[in-house]
Amino acid sequence: MISSQIHLASRPIGMPTLANFKQVEVTLPALKAGEVLVKNTWMSVDPYMRGRMMDKDSYIPPFQIDAVMDGGAIGEVIESLNPKFPVGSKVSNVSGWRSAFISDGQDLTLLPAANIPEHYFLGVLGMPGLTAWVGLMTIAKLTPKDTVFVSAASGAVGMVVCQIAKLNGCKVIASVGSDEKAELVKSLGVDAVINYKKVTDLTQALRDAAPDGIDVYFENVGGAHLEAALNVLNEYGRISVCGMIADYNAQTPVPGPSNLLAIITKKLTIQGFIVMDYFDQFEEFIAQMAQWLQAGKVKSQETVYQGLEQAPEAFIGLFEGKNKGKMLVKL
Repeated sequence: MISSQIHLASRPIGMPTLANFKQVEVTLPALKAGEVLVKNTWMSVDPYMRGRMMDKDSYIPPFQIDAVMDGGAIGEVIESLNPKFPVGSKVSNVSGWRSAFISDGQDLTLLPAANIPEHYFLGVLGMPGLTAWVGLMTIAKLTPKDTVFVSAASGAVGMVVCQIAKLNGCKVIASVGSDEKAELVKSLGVDAVINYKKVTDLTQALRDAAPDGIDVYFENVGGAHLEAALNVLNEYGRISVCGMIADYNAQTPVPGPSNLLAIITKKLTIQGFIVMDYFDQFEEFIAQMAQWLQAGKVKSQETVYQGLEQAPEAFIGLFEGKNKGKMLVKL
């Protein structure tokens, strides 16, 4: 079988461009005992992949030049020599950026037989959803009395953060980058929305939205958002840091906030986290999130590009603010 793949052609400087990617076709060999052939149906593009395009040490190895990229995907077993994964099995995997691949099954997870769209397992029921859950419940130790500020609130993680916080009885302030995205997060029941591109003073806008201050800041952006949050956080506030997308394409070191002294004077707690360290919470998360989804208490939103050839454009679109909810590619 021929597998179409997206390879890293060159390492980007600043914002990635289509020239940093190339599509190639690879002939897959015949299956060996214990192997399966998986045809991907959906793949995910995520901001963390930008860091993997650089040749530097991190929590996950970098992509290699002239080699296929990888990431979260959903696929179907179309040929099998492994009884654990019969033909027709739907599986989640980390072999995205390609139309098909061969696996010995160790990197595959069977999707549960539930009346849930399969692509949800790349979004609200996948890594973004678990990130929101861990960041709020484990890192920030959310309580019903908290006022929560969420940056990039219309993104894959941010949308779930808003909804989990509201379901736990919190007041939620959401920051987005357009009026259209503001309407989207308003539909989730948040208490106030800031279009940061329309305000001249983000700190004042946040103070207006949360006159009693904020207790939790869920950090997706960095930069001016972090500085504003530090200004408005109450004593013993908590900052859960899962991303700083504003800095991902920076070509020179980005200066830190000018008000870091607030960490001391307000006795703040700041913790960064990588969701893969918390996969032991996945079963608990899935059980609760599936219940919320089936009860209509959580909404899922996706922006979908069609075809593997559109994957680089979808990825670049993450940094141009083109996604509402989870950015996906349907293969």
